[in-house]
Amino acid sequence: MFGAQYSADDAIIRPLEASGCRRLYPHNYDHKRELKKLNHSILVNFLDLLDVLIRAPESPKRAEKLEDINLLFINMHHLINEFRPHQARETLRVMMELQRNQRSEVARKFQEHFDKVMDLIQTAMNSIPEDVGMDSTLVSDSDLLNAVAEVKSEPMDLEACDSLDTMMCKIVDDMT
Repeated sequence: MFGAQYSADDAIIRPLEASGCRRLYPHNYDHKRELKKLNHSILVNFLDLLDVLIRAPESPKRAEKLEDINLLFINMHHLINEFRPHQARETLRVMMELQRNQRSEVARKFQEHFDKVMDLIQTAMNSIPEDVGMDSTLVSDSDLLNAVAEVKSEPMDLEACDSLDTMMCKIVDDMT
């Protein structure tokens, strides 16, 4: 990746020790508690640095405090980065749930429109007088109703909803 060798087995977030930094929190820890402690330590060290700068700006303690603050920020940044995989997983879960809800809504609307069309066909079939002779090329009532029953009895695949299906449902919604 970007000219460097990368293996999929490598850890997403490398430990601090791999980058040569000292870890300021234990290996088994509570993220929230450790972040609060690091935040408090940064504040205290910043106030100490201000005190050193006021009393003796050229003191060697100034460089020491800056290194301490730098190490605290690196540790805090590392703890925050450990949340990134969890955040990505949660974002993906929410997106997939939203897509599932949208697809089931489209399928529900399609089923409603299908039922309306079936009712219209049934009404039209019932309004045709019985004494009218049928042409041999036309489909009989029973053949049409049997074909409709077969289509209706098949389970509907929610994943098969297409953008054209959605568009058709919207057109029929606008008509009614």
